[in-house]
Amino acid sequence: MPAVTESIAAAAEVTGCLTKMAIVPGQGGEPARYTLRAGEQRLDLNERLGKPLSLAWSGAIACTHCGRATKKSFAQGYCYPCFKRLAQCDTCIVKPETCHFFEGTCREPEWAERHCFQPHIVYLANASGLKVGITRGTQVPTRWLDQGAVQALPVLAVDTRQQSGFVEMLFKEEVSDRTNWRAMLKGETTALDLPAERDRLLARLEAGLANLRERFGADAIRVLDEAPVALDYPVLEYPTKVVSHNLDKSPEVSGTLLGLKGQYLILDSGVINLRKYTGYEVKVVA
Repeated sequence: MPAVTESIAAAAEVTGCLTKMAIVPGQGGEPARYTLRAGEQRLDLNERLGKPLSLAWSGAIACTHCGRATKKSFAQGYCYPCFKRLAQCDTCIVKPETCHFFEGTCREPEWAERHCFQPHIVYLANASGLKVGITRGTQVPTRWLDQGAVQALPVLAVDTRQQSGFVEMLFKEEVSDRTNWRAMLKGETTALDLPAERDRLLARLEAGLANLRERFGADAIRVLDEAPVALDYPVLEYPTKVVSHNLDKSPEVSGTLLGLKGQYLILDSGVINLRKYTGYEVKVVA
């Protein structure tokens, strides 16, 4: 794949509909590497740190699933018909404990078999403070990078997404499932002893976890013994005050690229969450 890497690095202008940035962990102490994706075109963003970057929205939005033109994006990139039809847009994705597959009302049972009835991880992360989260096992560490976490620790492995939802509900009695995105972007994150937090929470939630094991099976919810993961991001300078760009209000954004964290570009003129604008047709010059 060397030719592809070279073409990405050489690109200075890309045009197309946005999808979330591709992020891979850094190697050998290097920060994570970011690639902006606009349609079929790619732009290596790490190479653009400290340089001018501009982004202009044409006014067009295309559904990330079916490609249909839409005046408004739903659930970060879908047209309204897909938003109402697809299983991946159902409320049970956000609240897995409300899974209704066995009631016979799943929007797409085959999709659910591929995505929901797969091993999931319940984890602790530190992006702006301690939080709990869930993700498919195959999405580690991508999920943590998307959230801007600087530390993460897998705590439990479960058999299905619904089970991960029930476990997360237990943990939410003790710890938040939210990230303060402004604090995350300011780099105001104090290092935590995640193994100690894991042990504390497992002890406090022992009875609740026992109830879930009784319901789903003794082996359905398994404690993991893994080391915490440290994540680093390519940031030259964190903002002291976070100002957010909004393409719907101001379709042209420009500034010097100072950093990349989570799904955000950090510019000297403000920050922008590119994932929010999935499906927006943009021209990016860097």
